[in-house]
Amino acid sequence: MEQITVQASQSSYNVSVGAGIRHNLAAFLSKSYQSVFVVTDTSIAPYYLDDYVASLQPAANVTVKIIEPGEAAKSKDMYFDLLDSMFEAGLDRKALVLALGGGVIGDLAGFVASTYMRGIDFVQLPTTILAHDSSVGGKVAINHDTGKNLIGSFYPPTAVVYDVETISTLPEKEVRSGYAELIKEAYIGDTDFLYDLLDRNQIDKENQVQLINDLSLGIRVKTKIVEADEKENDLRKFLNLGHTLGHAIEAEAGYGTFTHGEAVAIGMLFALELSEEEFGADLRLDAFRSWLERNEYPLQLPEFSAERLIKRMQMDKKSENKEVHMVLLREIGKPVTEKVEHAKLSRAVTSFLERMS
Repeated sequence: MEQITVQASQSSYNVSVGAGIRHNLAAFLSKSYQSVFVVTDTSIAPYYLDDYVASLQPAANVTVKIIEPGEAAKSKDMYFDLLDSMFEAGLDRKALVLALGGGVIGDLAGFVASTYMRGIDFVQLPTTILAHDSSVGGKVAINHDTGKNLIGSFYPPTAVVYDVETISTLPEKEVRSGYAELIKEAYIGDTDFLYDLLDRNQIDKENQVQLINDLSLGIRVKTKIVEADEKENDLRKFLNLGHTLGHAIEAEAGYGTFTHGEAVAIGMLFALELSEEEFGADLRLDAFRSWLERNEYPLQLPEFSAERLIKRMQMDKKSENKEVHMVLLREIGKPVTEKVEHAKLSRAVTSFLERMS
C-alpha cells in the first residue's frame, strides 16, 4: 500500500492507495461518526457498497443515496435532491459524507458536503482511474448549461481511500479515460514516468502492483502542484493541460459522448501540437499519438464548428476577458500558461478539426 499526505491550507489528509483496503475503511478515518451519508451510483453499488458500509463503525447510522451514473448527475436538480435527502435523514454538522464512485460522484458529493450546514466532513472513495485526479486537491463542483464545473468550491476531503481492486470492474472506456490524466501528469511533472507509459504496449488494468505504482506517481505530481497553489492562482493551472479544448469538446458533443479523459486526450494532442509549433520542443508527439491509437482512444471528431468550440474555450476558467489562455509545454516537465491570439487559435483549431474528422 502507498500513502501520500496532502497538505491543504487548513488541514492535511492522507491518500491511501492499495488492494482490498475497502474492507477496513474505519482504520483510515480520523474519527468515528454516528451518522454517515453515502452517495454512489447504480454501476458501483452492486459491487462495492456493502463492503464499504460493513467496514464502518457498527454503531454508525448509515443513509445511502444511489443515483444514475454519468456527467448529467452533476446538475443543480441532483444537488438539491441530495440536500433534501440529507435533511430528511436528520444529519447534523458532525455527520460524514462518503463519495463512493468516480469523478462525477466525488465532485457532486463533495460539493454537497461543502455546502450542507456550511460544510461537513467528506471522504473520497474513488472507484475509477480518472478519480485519482479529481479526488485529490479539494476541487468540488456541479455543471451549468454554460459549461462544466462552473458552480463549485475548494473543499478538501478528510481522507481519500483508493482500493485498486475496484478498477477490475471498469469498462475499457473508463480505463482509457483515467490513464489520459495519468499521462497528463507525467507530461507536466515526471519525465521517467512519461517514457515508461509511452513505451508500454497497452494499459493493463489487471496488474494491481502496476496500478498502485502508476496511480501513486500521478497523485504525487498533482500533490506537489496542489500544495504549492491550492486555489488555482498560478501553478495549479498546469494541471489543465489538454482541458481547454477537452472541456469544449465534451460540452459541444454533449456530456457522455466522450468520456472526460477521452476528450482531454484529444485536447492534449492539440496542446502538444501547438506547443511544438510555438516552442520547437520535442514532446514525443508521434509516440503519444501511437500510444493513443494502441489503446483505442477515439481520435475522430464529429463535424464541429471551430468558432463554437472557441467560444466554449473562452468560457474556460483560465481565460481572461474572452482571451483564451492555454497550458502548453516548453519541454517535457516544463508547462507554461500562454495567451493564444484569436486568429492563431482559429487557424489551429480549424486545421486540427480537419485532420481529426
